[in-house]
Amino acid sequence: MDHASDLTTTPIPQLLRRIAVPVGIGFFFNTMFNVVDTLYAGLVSTQALAAVALSFPLFFLIIAVGSGISTGATALIGTALGGERREEARRYATQAITFALCHGLLLTAAGLAAAPLLCRLLGAGDGYLLLTLSYINAIFAGASCFILNQSLNASLNATGNTRCFRNFLVFGFFLNLGLDPWFLFGGFGLPALGLPGIAWATVSVQAMGNLYLGRKVARSGLFAGARAGDFLPRRESFMELAAQGFPASLNMLTVALGIFVITWFLGRFGREAVAAYGIATRIEQIVLLPVMGMNVATLALVAQNSGAGLVARVRETVHSALSVGVPMMVAGGVAVFFAAERLMGLFTKDSAVVGIGAGYLKIAAFVFGAYVILYVSVFALQGLKRPLFAVVIGSFRQIIAPIPLFLLLTNYLGMGIRGIWWGIALVTWSAALISLGYVRTVLRQLPERERL
Repeated sequence: MDHASDLTTTPIPQLLRRIAVPVGIGFFFNTMFNVVDTLYAGLVSTQALAAVALSFPLFFLIIAVGSGISTGATALIGTALGGERREEARRYATQAITFALCHGLLLTAAGLAAAPLLCRLLGAGDGYLLLTLSYINAIFAGASCFILNQSLNASLNATGNTRCFRNFLVFGFFLNLGLDPWFLFGGFGLPALGLPGIAWATVSVQAMGNLYLGRKVARSGLFAGARAGDFLPRRESFMELAAQGFPASLNMLTVALGIFVITWFLGRFGREAVAAYGIATRIEQIVLLPVMGMNVATLALVAQNSGAGLVARVRETVHSALSVGVPMMVAGGVAVFFAAERLMGLFTKDSAVVGIGAGYLKIAAFVFGAYVILYVSVFALQGLKRPLFAVVIGSFRQIIAPIPLFLLLTNYLGMGIRGIWWGIALVTWSAALISLGYVRTVLRQLPERERL
């Protein structure tokens, strides 16, 4: 726990850089990991590209559950550490691992059973339904590996250690560079697995991450004094983790449902539209990497400083994160706007896909600043152990507002696919401004010099 105490004493701007930069680097390589998968899928066919893009809403279910458990566990462990309750922090850390494994197994069973129906609902016809299922079923089989890594990372994040997860993501990227072509095309005694090989390469990397991150958490001191019985499920601990983690997971699940909604609407414009959106969102993720780092830093700092009763530092964390993040994303938006076609052309030579994706990116460029406001606000509230707002704003942004707005813009106003792009922009900015107003109200009402 080398950084557990100085999160409440070191100047906030310095801590934001120290925590956020490794996260940003790690997420860059994680995004590039996905980019590599997309590039190799493109070598197979446009149909394979569409299958990977179509699978993403289902893949995101695993990401959502893992991210929710990680966010909830980070908030609980960080608050306990800030209040110098080490035994409580250890209890949350050990129980989070068991909690993660249980949910991983449930996701595997449910995902394999529901995937055929969900893929059909997303528009996978007979032409590439089997191809899509071959990819996503491999991902569901490895669900426990994904979620366990998020749980282990929560213990490290709570202490301010974001370097270890960064190292895993960097190593995983380079490992995936070798595994993808090997699993895809075969060799050295391994038969060619085709598109599912890309998924199995991803699962293999995650399994190796379990070993690396587990070792790092064990060495951190957070498990000091833990016994085997501490990892057995405890109802009280599971309930606390659920209370903090499930709203965060539901918020992420609304993102998955939002992607589901977008993909359904895009399916009416053909597989080229689905493939273009899949590529464009990869590019968008790269630009938003600094925001991901700021999110984790905000969560860790707010959790520990609120646990220590340092309200002024909580407010400073939110203000500093927004002051740095928004200008950075405005600059990123300008770059994407002018380079949209060239960026899309890096992934595919299909002119129809390039044109559709570039159209999305030129509108998305005006929304990057809104993502900073939205995410920093939500993660600050989660650090304050007020996770329910994330579910409310997520439901509004991903489901309640988009469906009628997409119908209005695409059908009744005749905007076609551009109606979907502008609908995403309008809804995101609305959610960002609502979130900012709410978090400012909460921060004003926090009691001074009291433990929260």
